[in-house]
Amino acid sequence: MTEVAFDRTNEDLGNLVELGHVNYRIPDQGLATTFYVSGLGLTRDPFMMTGTSNMWVNIGNSQFHLPTGPAVVAPGIVTGLVVPDLDALRARLSKIAKDLAGTAFSVSDADGFVAVTCPWGNRLRCHAPDPVRFGSVRLGMAYVDLEVPRGTANGIARFYREIIGARAKLEEGRDGAIARITCGPGQSLLFTEKLSPADPCPQHHIQIYLADFSGPYDRLKKLGCTIRESSRHQYSFAQLRDPATGADLFGLDHETRSMTHPMFGRALINRDALQGIGGYKAGRDQFDWHL
Repeated sequence: MTEVAFDRTNEDLGNLVELGHVNYRIPDQGLATTFYVSGLGLTRDPFMMTGTSNMWVNIGNSQFHLPTGPAVVAPGIVTGLVVPDLDALRARLSKIAKDLAGTAFSVSDADGFVAVTCPWGNRLRCHAPDPVRFGSVRLGMAYVDLEVPRGTANGIARFYREIIGARAKLEEGRDGAIARITCGPGQSLLFTEKLSPADPCPQHHIQIYLADFSGPYDRLKKLGCTIRESSRHQYSFAQLRDPATGADLFGLDHETRSMTHPMFGRALINRDALQGIGGYKAGRDQFDWHL
């Protein structure tokens, strides 16, 4: 019997164990519901932020957080989603096009994904499930891709590796290098070098969970990064500073939580977007977002 040799490092996650949510301000919950729920087929959280000041939208085990206020547009950031059926997605987005006329909403087919722009100009890429790229996820937030200046990807990878304790590697991109940061099973942060990157958006933030919560905190302080204190389970930082040179490479607000945070591992409700009044199937309202 032939013994199978496995590369065990392929299963290592590193210290950054989950990409929890991406945050954008939106000025109109009605339009946001049309886009995120009716169009993308996602689910508004039925338990949290159910008023008009904020809305949380579930996608697998992650969320969009959409507080109400002046729109925040981050042209240099693309959020990558996995959706169960691209044809069904195209049909839903076609149905809402009339309701979103006059906004920045757009849809187009690209190489291997559907490119979508929200009513206020934030960009998404919607992919079909792929066990090799995205693991067992049929519905989820696969990555956040950020444009960064040429020559910064290596230092950014070094920051996440040495300061955060995450797995980080460099890949080849069209205009330069790409720093790929592992954020949990099937999830990544991508820092893609561009010749003319869009300006960072300081009002935008992502949220991550760390296994070792105190180690990065101490190393961030030692590196001179500014930390905003939130609670015993949470702090925030925004400076990506090269530990080798001390140079600030990029700005991205990280809402950083421990695995002891009360919301870590919270089970999120995801509906089956194919359910409808016509052809309704009893017992299939909730969607299993794993393959």
